[in-house]
Amino acid sequence: MKNRWLTLFLSLLAGVLAAVAFPPFGVLPGLAAYGLLMRLWDTADDAKPLRSAFWRGWLSGLAFFFIATWWVFEAFQVDAKEQGWMAPFAVALLAAGLGLFWGVAGLAYRWLKPTGPLRVLVFTGVFCLLEWLRGHIFTGFPWDLAGEAWKAGSAPSQAASVFGAYGLSWVTVAATAALWLAFDAAGDATDKQRARIGAGLGAATIVLLYIFGFARLSHAAKIAADAPIVRVVQADEHEQPTYSMDDLRAIVARYVALTAQPTNRPDGRAPDIVIWPEGAIPDSDNEILAPDTWTQAAFAAALKPGQSLIMGGYRVQDDPAGPRYFNAVVTLRRTADGLIQTGQYDKYHLVPFGEYMPADALMGRLGFKKLVHVGDGFSIGPKPAPIHPAGMPAVQPLICYESLFPGLARGNDRAAWIVNVSDDAWFGRTYGPLQHLNLASYRAIEEGLPIVRATPTGVSAVIDSYGRVQSGASLGQDVLGVLDEPLPAALAPTPFARFGETLFYLLMGMSAVLAGLGRTAKRIPS
Repeated sequence: MKNRWLTLFLSLLAGVLAAVAFPPFGVLPGLAAYGLLMRLWDTADDAKPLRSAFWRGWLSGLAFFFIATWWVFEAFQVDAKEQGWMAPFAVALLAAGLGLFWGVAGLAYRWLKPTGPLRVLVFTGVFCLLEWLRGHIFTGFPWDLAGEAWKAGSAPSQAASVFGAYGLSWVTVAATAALWLAFDAAGDATDKQRARIGAGLGAATIVLLYIFGFARLSHAAKIAADAPIVRVVQADEHEQPTYSMDDLRAIVARYVALTAQPTNRPDGRAPDIVIWPEGAIPDSDNEILAPDTWTQAAFAAALKPGQSLIMGGYRVQDDPAGPRYFNAVVTLRRTADGLIQTGQYDKYHLVPFGEYMPADALMGRLGFKKLVHVGDGFSIGPKPAPIHPAGMPAVQPLICYESLFPGLARGNDRAAWIVNVSDDAWFGRTYGPLQHLNLASYRAIEEGLPIVRATPTGVSAVIDSYGRVQSGASLGQDVLGVLDEPLPAALAPTPFARFGETLFYLLMGMSAVLAGLGRTAKRIPS
């Protein structure tokens, strides 16, 4: 019984340690959780080892995802009267469901039952395979991948330019788990020496991450003197269950006033591009941008001829089967004659149960669709590709959730920058928006492209191509204001931008080969 309670405690502790390694906590010793998890799976109960490893992994995952995603609770407080009661159930079910990925990883690892120091690479491969699946099944939810525990813009994070977030996760898990080999006590002197060598290689890998990162950052590109000036508008507008016409007028007035205010830049340069966040105006683009409407006239009056506006919103498309709704970004340009639309992007990766309903027909019959207020939801847009609006460099929009996905901004038609519009107001003053900023910044490192991020309540920021928030170029939570900043320089395509997940797949292939060899060796009679 004593050992059972200790195992329960250590399993939960592993999840907690892994969770607090991520910003904004930044307790990097928490990365020791992966070695502890490997040890727990190694020592799973011999009577029922597969079941034991599964539950240990699930408990760790439950603790990890409970901490990593508890900010979902806040989304249900926007309409607390109708949905507030669902908040604790939603958080618990989300953590329990995502924890299954860690549980299955434990089961698979224990089934393979690798031995010796090389088991670290098998453990890493199994764990990262299930993390990759988490990022892809049901459109995926790659929140807080292990490699993204390094603060974006730090030296270790720069390896994402080579490996991507999934590949950096493999390297991070392998290196930190290998440190636990120093505690291996089984085997003869040769086995112990190999374990110490494995631990040393893990430590050396972490040192190399820092060396590579410091070297890369020491040659960072500088911002060009003629770089476009970007204004990010943060209106500090919180979510409401419903909006009246008075609310609409007040919100439009706030965005228009912030857009039109004079620049406070020392050089006096006015913004070339203005960015409003996702869902800035609570009405469809069809309505607010229609000719001769008061809203269209207000937007045009806020901009000077030659200025462009990037605006998050939604649009309605009439189809024979009925109207379709798209979460969208539109680009507008102020000319001498008024406002013209120069580009459009429809969101590709939709949030399950938030923007669309998986198994829509079944969920509708069960009543779940009505319960969570998804309605008809949004339609999926085409695969992401840069847009080329007149008056600005080619830009790749990523709407909210899309900024979590490695490689979504990759392609033959390379943008000059990424704009990430997001509505993090749903999550209040939790650390969810802070973690979202960190995760989105990894897309800058991977692609070698700057990101400009606009949210209604924070955190809005200008991020360079190394994932660093520019000094003074951020607006924190619940802050009203604008950022007027030059667009940071784009870099030459990074190895990840050129080859995508190729290195990650090679690392996973190595883990798979070692796992296969281990299973084969166990079947050969001595």
